[in-house]
Amino acid sequence: MHFSRFTSSLALLSTAIFGWSSVSGAERPNVLFIAIDDLNDWVGCLGGHPQARTPNLDRLAASGLLFTNAHCPAPACNPSRTAIFTGISPHRSGLYRNGQKMREVLPAAELLPRTFSQGGYWSAGSGKMLHYVIDARSWDDYFPAAETESPFPRTLYPDKRPLSLPRGGPWQYIETDWGPLEATDEEFGGDYLVADWVGRQLGEEHTKPFFLACGIYRPHEPWFVPKQYFEAFPLEDIQLPPGYRKDDLEDLPEEGQRMGPNRYFAHIQSQGQWKQAIQGYLASIYFADTMLGRVMEALEKGPNADNTIVVLWSDHGWHLGEKQHWQKFTAWRACTRVPLIMRVPKGSPGLPGGTVPGICTRPVSLVSLAPTLLELAGLPPVKVHDGQSLCPLLQNPAREWPYPALTFLDAPGSFGLSMEHWRYIRYAGGGEELYDIRADPHEWNNLARKEVHGPVLKRLRALGPSEFAPLKQPAVRNLPALGWRELKEGEEAPPSRPDGNPFNVVFVNSGDREVTLFWMSRDGGSKFYGSIAAGGQQRQQTRPGAIWMVADATEGKNRPLGFFRVGDRAARAVVPGQ
Repeated sequence: MHFSRFTSSLALLSTAIFGWSSVSGAERPNVLFIAIDDLNDWVGCLGGHPQARTPNLDRLAASGLLFTNAHCPAPACNPSRTAIFTGISPHRSGLYRNGQKMREVLPAAELLPRTFSQGGYWSAGSGKMLHYVIDARSWDDYFPAAETESPFPRTLYPDKRPLSLPRGGPWQYIETDWGPLEATDEEFGGDYLVADWVGRQLGEEHTKPFFLACGIYRPHEPWFVPKQYFEAFPLEDIQLPPGYRKDDLEDLPEEGQRMGPNRYFAHIQSQGQWKQAIQGYLASIYFADTMLGRVMEALEKGPNADNTIVVLWSDHGWHLGEKQHWQKFTAWRACTRVPLIMRVPKGSPGLPGGTVPGICTRPVSLVSLAPTLLELAGLPPVKVHDGQSLCPLLQNPAREWPYPALTFLDAPGSFGLSMEHWRYIRYAGGGEELYDIRADPHEWNNLARKEVHGPVLKRLRALGPSEFAPLKQPAVRNLPALGWRELKEGEEAPPSRPDGNPFNVVFVNSGDREVTLFWMSRDGGSKFYGSIAAGGQQRQQTRPGAIWMVADATEGKNRPLGFFRVGDRAARAVVPGQ
């Protein structure tokens, strides 16, 4: 459904769409907290792509308040979800990247389900809510078992991978792939099992009010879902992203131009897979929406329909070619704007009248979810929370709202700032972008260098933060380990094939003798990069596909011992004892 058509008809739709009816007098409302991973604005009610099929999400939006200008705290899963669950913004926590560990950076932080549990709620969840971890201490119950710390139930994948997109090099994320599966929803597992478990909890009466979290993984990569969801989008009919323009980087500062084109999009185009990838994303969204429908049907038919707050959000958006970019990690609207829907029943302590179906265009951040839900449930505020409660907007979506929505990139000092009509991006190196969203919703025309907009720039700069917590590096022990390949007598290490952006690898000498470190060049030569004492470490910048050879340094012999092949991310390389 087009956004304009949706907005014009929204007032005609009632809260009875899902069969629920509000009741007054409820002392403590339940909370159903739904996260859909990597979902941008390709949703019917947001109008991001004309072919998106999201009937269940659209019905939920029509029964509550749809925020059309909601933005993620960070354009990556880990910092965004951490900020949402702790209520602490990345620029204050120092957690900016996926590679950081939440409990290393914030060892004592209290997560939202724990706060609710201490307030007399039963806090339970299923699926991906945090970044590849459950954080067992924060929940009363979880599926899969919280002790496993793995949020993913059994999921069907193709026997042979990649299915559709050949690997372009060591820089390529292995999950960047797509294709239909010969399987039913139940056989596919994954999100189906999550929706099933959450649905069973919604169908039961509980002795306590509940905080129930449902983490739907699709449309996160890989885009493998049952074939019926692909068949809904014939390949010959696939339309390119509305926000795509080939020459969309020329007016950007240097930092923005570097953020734009990436290898993923170029590789997908070279393989003739652009429309197939769009088909996979649309199919995965449709599948996720179907799982949402199962959850909402369980709520409707169960005993908790009349007293449950429903919140639906996504952790960040996704580029499918806009700005010549694929994936996430940018401050552009394609990546920061996310679905946010809230439906509050009458009688809730923080909003006795409940929500009236409608639309709110004010800029809001998902960091506000924690303080908002506490106020709605009548629980005391938490001092460390950074966001403003959205209760005033839930009561009156048109009220004045002077607060910006901030999205923080992975380098301290780089952020995007959203207001009602303006978007401002500031890079740590000083580059700026400015967009008038009323006239330019796809951010094609950077106005930052035009003198006439100087007053707007000055005002927006003043709204941004002036201090940023430093990036906190993960502990070496928690970095993924590279495989060690021992060299036999007379063997040589292969040449490097570096391809991709740089990051750090920490070399750890676990032996009792000094070793030397060499980088293997493309032509098979070697370059000395220092010595590592027994038990010592060396942090080294490198790139995907690089080969690092380790030699025995005793008596100056430099006898080759083995080598490491660098993958696509920061890691530790442990040299075994000699």
